Amino acid sequence: MNKKKKSNGNSILGTLLALIILCVVLTIASDKFLTYSNLMSVLKQTTFTALLAGGMLLCLITAGIDLSVGANATFCACVCGMLVKRGMTSSVVLIIVALIIGGLIGLINGTLLTRLHLPHPFVSTLGMKNFLWGAALLVTGSQMISGFPDGVMWLGAATIGGFPVSFIVLIVIYIIMHIMLTRTALGRSIYCAGGNMEATRLSGINSANVLTFCYTLSGFLAALAGIVSIGRGGICNGANAIQPYDTDAIASCVIGGASFMGGKGTMAGTLVGALVIATLRNGFTLLSISSAVQNMVLGLVIIAAVLLDVTRESMAAKARRKEAGAKA
Repeated sequence: MNKKKKSNGNSILGTLLALIILCVVLTIASDKFLTYSNLMSVLKQTTFTALLAGGMLLCLITAGIDLSVGANATFCACVCGMLVKRGMTSSVVLIIVALIIGGLIGLINGTLLTRLHLPHPFVSTLGMKNFLWGAALLVTGSQMISGFPDGVMWLGAATIGGFPVSFIVLIVIYIIMHIMLTRTALGRSIYCAGGNMEATRLSGINSANVLTFCYTLSGFLAALAGIVSIGRGGICNGANAIQPYDTDAIASCVIGGASFMGGKGTMAGTLVGALVIATLRNGFTLLSISSAVQNMVLGLVIIAAVLLDVTRESMAAKARRKEAGAKA
């Protein structure tokens, strides 16, 4: 356990160092980077990415993945837009509907995996992503919708002393999820399910319920991200369902120390990873780098992070075998 904590700490420190170096480079490259308005913009972008990444992390810890988080966020925002277009003005109703729909989509993803026994969450969530893309375009008539009530706009647009409310809410959510993962039986079950599913079953843990919970919470957080996106832009757009939001979420988790092999990852590391991704995106915009190059660079970042994780796991396995041989 101490070795695991030490490994997580080293991973977070390494990611934090990478973030600091990135900020220094962008400060030199652009005189607009280190301005108050731009830094607040980075935090707002971080909030959206980190909300998606929070749910993604739970899925990755269980050795799964949720490729539908970005499309889920967009679809929930588009459902709100459709209701507004039809005359709904209650912010409370709009937010509750969006959160319920996002959670239900996550529940369906979890059910497809655990009860209907689809071979891998990649299959079900990729299918769900494409379904939600089409559904988002359908409910909006392939048009952008604006005119949302102030209550819906508030979470993504409001500030306290110039500081984004959305980022404050994000920190609260991450603290709660950190406590859940590190201080509760449910959190231990999530890590156990990712580390060794058979051992989880033999220990009496209902792995199906654990996985379903993770995907449901992922969907709920995606819906919350969708509400934040409405406040940031003032519109919803079904075409955004195909944007690489899920890639950004995966990159945030992997850069922050999570593993595709499961059983690893922390909320703190994921938050720093999301800051890295948001800062990268912001820097690309300031330097007028095309979206094509942005996606290429982000792809290379993910590949590098995965290679680092695989190398680290391989070295750890060799060390364990050597230790076991010495004891024998």
